[in-house]
Amino acid sequence: MSFLRRRSATPAGPDFDVLAMDPGDWPGNLGAGLLPAPDGSCQGVFLRYDLFGGRGPAMIIGNLPEGSPAREVDEGEIPFEVAQLLLALENDEEVTVVGSEDVPVMQGDNLLIVRRLKLSESRISCVQFDRSDSVLVTIAAWDRPITDDLYALLKPLPAELFQQG
Repeated sequence: MSFLRRRSATPAGPDFDVLAMDPGDWPGNLGAGLLPAPDGSCQGVFLRYDLFGGRGPAMIIGNLPEGSPAREVDEGEIPFEVAQLLLALENDEEVTVVGSEDVPVMQGDNLLIVRRLKLSESRISCVQFDRSDSVLVTIAAWDRPITDDLYALLKPLPAELFQQG
């Protein structure tokens, strides 16, 4: 799988492939954020897909490499991407993880073990899976379920998208 490889050249952005939906395939607004470490390395990338005309995102997809502090959450604590979704929606409600279920999902010829998180806020859907290069992908969606069709839309985005210019 091409999106599970590390790039050999180091771009100005992350040193790993970012798996998400192509911005050209998305009819709304797209925003991207990098999580920098003190040494300048990239500790993660999250993409915010907005279908609501500037009234908040419909979905956030995060890519967090091994060792990223944003991956370290306590039992019952929400993932970073869910916190970003709530922040963007200006929703200050207390949300916790109340359960999870591992589900096998096919992406092309590859099997993903997807962890579906059940949250105390039922309008948020959240799934996570680990890539073979130890990058954790988290998808958080507001007021829409995450279906298996979404995994077919995920692909590596070009490094140029994240370079500073």
